[in-house]
Amino acid sequence: MKAAWLLLGLLLAGPLRAEGDIIQGLLVDNTISRFGHDFYRHFADRLTDTTDLDFNLVVRERPSARWGSLVWVEYEQRLLYRQFIPPNNSELKDAAYAAADQVHEGITRRRLENLLQDTFDMEKDEL
Repeated sequence: MKAAWLLLGLLLAGPLRAEGDIIQGLLVDNTISRFGHDFYRHFADRLTDTTDLDFNLVVRERPSARWGSLVWVEYEQRLLYRQFIPPNNSELKDAAYAAADQVHEGITRRRLENLLQDTFDMEKDEL
C-alpha cells in the first residue's frame, strides 16, 4: 500500500527528469588505433585543464596507412574540427592541444550565435 502511494506521488509530481538535467561533460573516445587513443588522451587533458566541460564531445578517427589518421571532433552532431595528422608522435601532443583550443573556441562561438539568433517568429527547433 505504501508503494502505491509513493508511485502516485511521483506521478502527480511530474516527470522524473526535467529538461535541465542533461548529463554534460562527456568526452567520448571513438578512435580506433593507438595513435588515435593517444591523440584523444592529450586532447582530453587539454580540455579538462582549460574548460569547465559543460558540453559533450565525440572524438572519431579514420586511420590511413599512407596519410596518418583523419581525426574529427563533433559537438551536438556537428563537425567542429577535422584534420589529417601524420603518424609523427613528437608532434601529436601539440596537434591535440591546438585541436582542443580550436574546439573550445568553436563551442564558444556556437553558443554566442545561438544566443544572438532571432527566434521571434519560430522556435529554435523549427529553424
